Amino acid sequence: MKKDKIQIIILAGGKGTRMKSEEPKALTLFKGKPFLKHILETIQTLDLALKPIIVVGYKKERIFEVMGKDNNYVTQEEQLGTGHAVLVAREQANKISHEMILILSSDQPLVSKQTIEKIISTHLEKQPTITLGTAIVPDYEGWREGLYSNFGRIIRDTNGKIEKLVEFKNANDQEKKIKEVNPAIYLFDAKWLWNNIDKMEIDPTRNEYKLTDMIHIAFSQNKEIEGVPIINLIESLQPNSKEELEILEKIT
Repeated sequence: MKKDKIQIIILAGGKGTRMKSEEPKALTLFKGKPFLKHILETIQTLDLALKPIIVVGYKKERIFEVMGKDNNYVTQEEQLGTGHAVLVAREQANKISHEMILILSSDQPLVSKQTIEKIISTHLEKQPTITLGTAIVPDYEGWREGLYSNFGRIIRDTNGKIEKLVEFKNANDQEKKIKEVNPAIYLFDAKWLWNNIDKMEIDPTRNEYKLTDMIHIAFSQNKEIEGVPIINLIESLQPNSKEELEILEKIT
C-alpha cells in the first residue's frame, strides 16, 4: 500500500439539524464518543503518512474544543454541500504530494479499517479513476428501513458499469427499488479529481455542490469507476436523527 500517497479528507462541517442538537453533527455521541473520534481512531490504525484533513464549518470552535486544535483543519465558511467541502480542502491537500484522495464523512462512526483497506487495495490493483464503497441491502425492512430514504442509489448502465449516483429525493420509482446504495466512501485519483472538481454545477434546489456529481463527470469521460461492497452493511449507517442513533446503538 502506498501509505505516503493517500490523503484522507473528512467532511465534518455539517449541523445535523435532525439530531435536534446545537452541536455539530460530527460531535454526536455514539457509544460514549463523538462520531469524529471514532473515525479518527480507525484512520490511526491504517498508519498512513499523511495527516487527514478535517473540513469544519458549523460551530467549528466546538470541534476544536472537543477534538483539540492539533488536527489538520480547513474551514468551509459557507455550507454549500459536500462537493464544495472537498473543493475547500484542495489548497491544503496540494501542499503535500499525494496520488489518491479518500473522502469520508464524519457521521460514519462504524466504517472499519478492513473496508478502507479493501477500497484502497482494489484501487491500487485495478487503477480506476474512482473507487467507491457500495452497500447492497437484502431489503429495506427492520433496522435497514432508514437506508431506504436516507441513501442515494447506485445506477449502473446496461453493461454493469457505474453511471451515476442518484439521491433518494431525485430518484424515480424504479430507481428507489434498487438495493445497491451509496454509503458515501470515495477514493479518487487525486490528479483527476483536482483537475475536474471545478466542473461541478450547483444544485439550484438546495444551493449545494454535490460530490456525487463527480461520478457522473467521470462516467461521461469514459473513466473507469469501481464499486467495492463494504465488509458489513452496518458500517454504512449514518444516523440522521436521535431515533436512528438509538437503533444503531441497539444493533451494535
